[in-house]
Amino acid sequence: MGEPAVEDLLRRLAPQVLGALVRRYGHFDTAEDATQEALIAAATGWPRDGVPDNPRAWLITVAARRLTDLLRAEQARRRREDTAGRWLLAEWRLLPATDRAADADDTLILLLLCCHPALPPASQIALTLRAVGGLSTIEVARAFLVPQETMTRRISRGKQRIRESGLPFAMPAPAELPARLAVVLRVLYLIFNEGYASTSGPGLLRADLCAEAIRLTRLLHRMLADGTAASPDGTAASPDGTAASPDGTAASPAGVRPDAPAATPGAEEVTGLLALLLLTDARAPARTGPHGELVPMAEQDRSRWRADQIAEGVALVADVLPRGRPGPYQVQAAIAALHDEAPSAEQTDWPQIVALYGVLRQLDGNPLVALNHAVAVAMTEGPDAGLALVDRVTADGRLARDPRLPAVRAHLLERRGDAVAARAEYRVAAARSTNLAQQRYLNARADRLPAD
Repeated sequence: MGEPAVEDLLRRLAPQVLGALVRRYGHFDTAEDATQEALIAAATGWPRDGVPDNPRAWLITVAARRLTDLLRAEQARRRREDTAGRWLLAEWRLLPATDRAADADDTLILLLLCCHPALPPASQIALTLRAVGGLSTIEVARAFLVPQETMTRRISRGKQRIRESGLPFAMPAPAELPARLAVVLRVLYLIFNEGYASTSGPGLLRADLCAEAIRLTRLLHRMLADGTAASPDGTAASPDGTAASPDGTAASPAGVRPDAPAATPGAEEVTGLLALLLLTDARAPARTGPHGELVPMAEQDRSRWRADQIAEGVALVADVLPRGRPGPYQVQAAIAALHDEAPSAEQTDWPQIVALYGVLRQLDGNPLVALNHAVAVAMTEGPDAGLALVDRVTADGRLARDPRLPAVRAHLLERRGDAVAARAEYRVAAARSTNLAQQRYLNARADRLPAD
């Protein structure tokens, strides 16, 4: 297995290994350090020596040994040798690969632990994106639009809070779930978005993050549908910008900002989120070309969209919407369903999408919702009507450094026939983007337009 394949495997296993360690031993922050060291050892050795038969068990074993070393060192440093005996009792002994710790997946429990109400909301999301989503600190910082140093301190405080609180590593009781659901759903949403429209790096997509977000959302949906908090292992606009920008330049969700206040959702919103992720991910095979270039939705080969995911997502939307007053994820899923069910870009039901964005704007004052609404209006009433609404989003100021704002303005200016102004806005959007695939796409759009 080559290095890229090993990296993908380790990225997928990292939260599972961390969850196993925290469940067995506690010490969240030290367990994370031990997990990182095991991952480094695997990244160094596996391409040379081969991947073990049970890679997760291998990682848990190495991480557990390192965790023991770290805890012993910490005990000695603090002159607390008297506690060593209790910390190294029989339950700390390494268990064989067939043990539940090696075979079970504690990632959902880890997710719910990080989203405990005892932690400040910002720390809940930041810590979970780091520990469960596997995002780097700088990626989490970009999601929050704060400096990396600020996010480092926030994550450290979250880990310290968990350590000091003595929170049990266990599935919460059903009565405790509602207080955590809002943050849990937002985290899963952000993990998926980072996978579907990566904020940095050479590629547009990170399929592993999308798959993990869908898997965890499905587990949560199943758990709530079963009406039990038993262990699951017993067993913002569309993130590709389809509502916000038909040419794919506004590759971002229409909905929840990471620092936005959260209303307490119910099981219906879990269903809505699962539908949204499935319907959005269904388009992934057609979203990039043979060289990894971004393909705008209007030009995508819809025969490559995943029909099974579309059918499942549409069925979930159809089931949940009649139950009562829909939340933001359900509305976004309904928008995504309209895109996915359209036979072609020209046959998209834009008037219905405009109406749904009107509902979504009442639920969420996020400027990205307003930006997506502006493009939907442009598709029904013309680019001038859309540009007038974009000006309002600009005046809001919250997207002042966001590449999606000039990208949408460029798209609408190009549709209006103002090629020179559109070219300039595409350049601005490309300069603000930190993803190479998006930069190339935006610069290519600019290059095909006259400079004067």
